Amino acid sequence: MTETASSPFDMVVVGGTGDLARRKLLPALYFLHKNGQLSPDGRIIAVARRSLTSEEFRDQVTQISQRQVPEADLDDATWRSFLERLSYMSAPTAEAANYEPLNGRLQEAPGRVRVFYLATTPKLYGDLSQALKEAGLITEASRIVLEKPIGQDLNSAQEINTRVGRAFREDQIFRIDHYLGKETVQNLMILRFANVLFEPLWRAEHIDHVQITVAERLGVEGRGGYYDQSGALRDMVQNHLLQLLCLVAMEPPARLGQDAIREEKIKVLRSLRPILGSDLTLKTVRAQYREGVVAGEKVPGYHQEPGIAEGSSTETFVALKAEIDNWRWAGVPFYLRTGKRMAYRVSEIMIQFKKVPHLIFDDRLGALQDNRLVIRLQPNESIKLAMMVKRPGPNIRLKPVHLDLNLAEAFADRTPLAYERLLLDVIRGNATLFMHREEVEAAWRWVEPILDGWGHLGNRPRSYAAGTWGPESSIELMVRDNRSWYEHLA
Repeated sequence: MTETASSPFDMVVVGGTGDLARRKLLPALYFLHKNGQLSPDGRIIAVARRSLTSEEFRDQVTQISQRQVPEADLDDATWRSFLERLSYMSAPTAEAANYEPLNGRLQEAPGRVRVFYLATTPKLYGDLSQALKEAGLITEASRIVLEKPIGQDLNSAQEINTRVGRAFREDQIFRIDHYLGKETVQNLMILRFANVLFEPLWRAEHIDHVQITVAERLGVEGRGGYYDQSGALRDMVQNHLLQLLCLVAMEPPARLGQDAIREEKIKVLRSLRPILGSDLTLKTVRAQYREGVVAGEKVPGYHQEPGIAEGSSTETFVALKAEIDNWRWAGVPFYLRTGKRMAYRVSEIMIQFKKVPHLIFDDRLGALQDNRLVIRLQPNESIKLAMMVKRPGPNIRLKPVHLDLNLAEAFADRTPLAYERLLLDVIRGNATLFMHREEVEAAWRWVEPILDGWGHLGNRPRSYAAGTWGPESSIELMVRDNRSWYEHLA
């Protein structure tokens, strides 16, 4: 059943010829258009430095963006009608004079929702916000979307937030993390707060530990210049992994509202125990991939990738032991792990429950496996609960099995792209799945001492072969606690 179409809108995509716009945003907007979720009057205006006509821009979109849409979902008539929404404007620099011509187009429907999506380097967020303000483009119904990363550290994040805040109110600012648009991530809240089964167990008395893994097979993929200035801690942990941690650990909000959910996530971030001093070597691991074999193909090491500085000590892998100092989670470690050129591409959350307090079954009846809940975000989105059952037969023999909810099989419909949900939420003004300024800055307050501590230690990152699960030291991080990483990939 198609949802009600959005209100009429104008979406201005600054950086409209970049990879993000052409490979992610425009395909997502096509699906929203195809499903009737966009107002027929909605317009999409791409802005970039290149000198192009609208027709040339549409040709580029057809050549590049259309490839991101499965053939079964492509319809020529629908694609042509989608292209009619698109137009293009050139703005060589982030100055108000370059955006004043846009005023004429937007004033054709001055009361519409206006979305300014900054698909650019975060260094331009402040300048672009000021240019939009000086050009007279910002109205009461305007919104601005900021892609991560918001800054390189706490100071730069605060500077970006302050400069953008001089042009837009906080309730007009949508800081996007596409992980929060994934269906399984949203299902995590449903699992916790719409089912009486789990919430009574969702606490230190019953949970032994939590693991969050986001592993990629890809390397830096032509983004060496950017990635070498960022690294895994900034690029993945500060936003994606900490957002997932917040959704697992937050208290039940009083209501399903953007402010209530954001407040609970901020409380979690503020409760994270700082990792300082000797804990840096005991609770953190950073590493770089060297050459190896991924999916049967030999790949270069990090230092052989284009755009990587000679002798770079930027990490491509991070493993952390995080702890939350509150009543619900006291004594429950959260192990976070992310890396490039790993053995498999997988993103998942594993909740490991504690052992049965008194076991009445003899070990000879079969090895007991503790209950665990595995929430896979990608690929093959699913929710699995490991339980012990009796094997069929005349004798009692124990066997672990999975209660398996495969979301692709349970729902025959196509799984929406993460950006579909998020773009529609921006148009509708729903900021529930977006980050508040305080969230971003609270995350940096926890991450920055780790970055500074690594700098003071002066140690080079460990090394791991591409196509593996990271360095031995990440295994040791778990072994010290008599635990191990979960790597069931079936």
